[in-house]
Amino acid sequence: MFTPSLHRLAQLLLALATVLLTQWATAQQARIELTQDMVTATNAFLSSLSEFQRGKGSYAFDDEERLNWHFIPRDRNGVPIKSMNEAQRAAAATLLQTFFSAKGYRKSEIVRELESVLAEIEVNGRFDRDPELYYLTVFGTPGMESDWALRYEGHHQAFNWTFVRGLGIASSPQFFGSNPAEVRTGAKRGTRVLSAEEDLARDLVTSLDVSQAAQAVLQMDVPRDIFTAAEVEVTAMEDSGISFADLSSSQKQTLISLIEELASTQPTAIAEERMASIRADGMDGIKFAWIGGTERGEGHYYRVQGPGFLIEYDNTQNGANHIHLVWRDFDGDFGRDLIRMHYQAVAAEFGSGHQH
Repeated sequence: MFTPSLHRLAQLLLALATVLLTQWATAQQARIELTQDMVTATNAFLSSLSEFQRGKGSYAFDDEERLNWHFIPRDRNGVPIKSMNEAQRAAAATLLQTFFSAKGYRKSEIVRELESVLAEIEVNGRFDRDPELYYLTVFGTPGMESDWALRYEGHHQAFNWTFVRGLGIASSPQFFGSNPAEVRTGAKRGTRVLSAEEDLARDLVTSLDVSQAAQAVLQMDVPRDIFTAAEVEVTAMEDSGISFADLSSSQKQTLISLIEELASTQPTAIAEERMASIRADGMDGIKFAWIGGTERGEGHYYRVQGPGFLIEYDNTQNGANHIHLVWRDFDGDFGRDLIRMHYQAVAAEFGSGHQH
């Protein structure tokens, strides 16, 4: 027989379960609605293209081109903005505003605009600095129950969204870069598109006491670039840096704000799902590591690594005025976890030998 205290505890547990179930259902509905918006925007974009453009910008979902990603200036496969007419550019803009958050889209556009700044700085340079050489590529047939993906890529941008039979939205690898990190001359002087990503990390490392800094600051030469480069698949790096558990409450909030700043490039439903996954894996498993100087203008690198994700940042090139910043998911890059979930579900229902 229940005592009053046990009855009250049961009520509290039931209320908590109801709240959690409601939150889960709300998040799922938000993700489904976002997926539908993404499908609609992508199909509208594809419909706006000529037959030739669709041939250049469409691949099968399982084509190896889907994993052919990079953030350097190079030849790319897809439909460049440069080739689009006014109606196609409008459809592309609607698509990108659907796939990015408002903040993410704004950053994306500023990164594109920096190509014009580079063109002025690098007179007769070896690269074609053109803000219209950014490409959209679709893999598979966009739909709520199909396997498909979208890539948006150009110099200093590489974004990949993957959808598998309505199971979720994979949104990594996610890469932003900025050159210059701070525009120091001309009409765009003072522009720092990735300022929060730099300043929050510097605020964190400079707030550490001596014993904390001994854990967080690695005594090695600053790398010229992020260690993972544009590898197709990454695994956890060495277990170094200061643990989330060893930070003060204010330092913990700074680190959370840094992670949220990167997550918020994505639409709210994706960003919230990312943060929920990170918390579910355990915040204390996250480590922050820093290499290099802590003053503005000094070359530096940092990473944030948790059980399921990795953030790498460097600002070392061009006199420490050139940022590379990437988010990788160990299991989720290019939708690998969603693909695995799908095949496990098929095997459970039909047997491991089922063909589909």
